[in-house]
Amino acid sequence: MMGQQTGLQEKLFYSFNLDDHVPRSHLLRGIDRFFDLGDLRKHLAPFYSHTGRPSIDPELMVRMLIVSYCLGIRSERRLCEEVHLNLAYRWFCRLELDDAVPDHSTFSKNRHGRFRDSEALRHVFEFVLRRCMTEGLVAGEGFAIDASVIKADANRARGIPGTEVTDWHQSDRQSRAVREYLEALEENNPTDDNIPASTESTTPPKNISLTDPAARWTAAPGGPAFYAYSTNYLIDLQAGIIVDVKATPAYRTQEVESAKTMVGRVAQRFDLKPRRLVGDTAYGTGPMLGWMVHEKGIAPHVPVWDKTERKDGTFSIGDFTWDEQANEYRCPEGHALRSDRRAFKNPRTRITKADTIIYRSSQSDCSTCPQKDQCCPNTPTRKIARSIHEAERNVARSIAATPEYRQSRCDRKKVEMLFAHLKCILKLDRLRLRGLSGAQDEFLLAATAQNLRRMAKWLVPSDKKAQEMPA
Repeated sequence: MMGQQTGLQEKLFYSFNLDDHVPRSHLLRGIDRFFDLGDLRKHLAPFYSHTGRPSIDPELMVRMLIVSYCLGIRSERRLCEEVHLNLAYRWFCRLELDDAVPDHSTFSKNRHGRFRDSEALRHVFEFVLRRCMTEGLVAGEGFAIDASVIKADANRARGIPGTEVTDWHQSDRQSRAVREYLEALEENNPTDDNIPASTESTTPPKNISLTDPAARWTAAPGGPAFYAYSTNYLIDLQAGIIVDVKATPAYRTQEVESAKTMVGRVAQRFDLKPRRLVGDTAYGTGPMLGWMVHEKGIAPHVPVWDKTERKDGTFSIGDFTWDEQANEYRCPEGHALRSDRRAFKNPRTRITKADTIIYRSSQSDCSTCPQKDQCCPNTPTRKIARSIHEAERNVARSIAATPEYRQSRCDRKKVEMLFAHLKCILKLDRLRLRGLSGAQDEFLLAATAQNLRRMAKWLVPSDKKAQEMPA
């Protein structure tokens, strides 16, 4: 018998349980098992007034943001619409059917105010990380570090050359991102008479965005250049859990330096000290290897940044023998290359600005050498620039010959997979917020969402078991 709807809503009262209409296998159910914001109100209490009208519940706003970043909803206007219509979203946000959804402007007001002042998003991220540690997903034995470029919310055409002088104090340029950029410049180069200004010489960027001047002009991924930031991930290798995240301009030096900040922060706040750190060649510079080996006692599972290999058929540094006791190199013919040819009353370090020591051969040895054309055909003598971190570089080279290193190269793919997930699934291939703090907010929320999704995937029973579980 064919059924037919009456089209009339004659019931005066309805018995409706929101929990019954959310599937047991829904992603948000798995996330909700591990996501608790019980102490968020206590953390934010000093930033709220004790008088006045009640504000929007901060737990509600954070839960809505988690929905947004877990499910790739990139607009806060659309997020409010989706939470209003979707029963699963309402259930996760603890909203009843007749509860009102906050206006989208509430997020911006709190983000630039008490959320940023209190580092609430960092607090939420670290709470989720502690839950991952409690569930046994973080071993702390090995970490991996890497960075990925994310486009900034800045038009390529609206910029000026880095060498051009501009008046940032014009009224039409005083946006929040510009003010943040100027405050950072003043902090790094104080004008107080009692505080010397920074004298470090830095290369000016090729272009500066008038919309978001902290973003870096880069063509790193290939193709046309654009303004961008870098999200830096430090992950635990056991289950690919993100243990720290930091936003930097898309500049290689700052990406590498951020690794030191994150490793130190994780050690201080969570007492996690890895035995090995896995990274690509960018983290294989001499100073970075020296920091890992001597300061932190971490085994560097990274390729050594080595520019000494010659491609013209002449001898490379590897063809020379190093004598630690004599502090000299020996060429294939047995002649010595030294940094000093005589003793000085006041010993000199001979360390250059590039943190190297120059070792030179004797002109008399080279002039009669039968292999001069294969060693130094265009110069009267041969010289070798030895890094002051060469011992640490040798430690990394010795590790690179072990089976454990080969496994580390495979494990490093976990951080690359997280970046692919970030851009393809969570849709964070371009930022919505401007300024370095805006980029940090987005990267923290995205990393929190990825950790929550990882817990839901690894620890929640399968669909069949979920259907058998009691409500």
